[in-house]
Amino acid sequence: MATDLVEINPEAPQQDLLERAAALIRRGRVVAIPSDALYTLVADPFSLRAVSQVFKAKGREPHRSLPLLVRDALMAEEYAGELNNRFAILTRRFWPGPLTIIVPASAKLPLKVTGNTGRLAMRQSRSIVANQLIAMLNHPLISTSANISGSPTCRSGIEVFGMMDGRVELVLDGGACAGPGATTVDITDPIWKVIRAGAIEEKEIAECLG
Repeated sequence: MATDLVEINPEAPQQDLLERAAALIRRGRVVAIPSDALYTLVADPFSLRAVSQVFKAKGREPHRSLPLLVRDALMAEEYAGELNNRFAILTRRFWPGPLTIIVPASAKLPLKVTGNTGRLAMRQSRSIVANQLIAMLNHPLISTSANISGSPTCRSGIEVFGMMDGRVELVLDGGACAGPGATTVDITDPIWKVIRAGAIEEKEIAECLG
């Protein structure tokens, strides 16, 4: 597979580039895009071919779930199982933004996306590129860091291209991304817990949830 590297304006993305990326995603391909603080691989969660390609591109263990980007809390609710009130509280306070929330997954999603765990990590991003792609496709996007598992996170399109050349179809290069990644919080158990530290501190979540 030959990987294309194309420059995109992350603040005012060129429509033709978004259409090209959307067309690839519809065909079950994997695309790398700039997100809030790092580069992410995006793909169609309803295409088993695409899901397999993401695992293959990253060298990711199949028992690990693949996070999703959603348009908003309403879209998240559509693909989640039973939700508790913590979800509404956290999304009102922190979305769009760097908080990934783990919830029960609904049967609408392939079990492979959840790593056969039945749980799902979702986030609403501030990324204009990501949000416009979601709007064009009208469904969530797989979104996992654009690097080989165990390797450093990529913060520029050139870094992604250097690491993922031949593993993904297209890299949209929006320049350098800066800042910490998203915090991940699991609200599926009676006692919530932070799984991954990031831009939002645990004490902020604790204050929000009371």
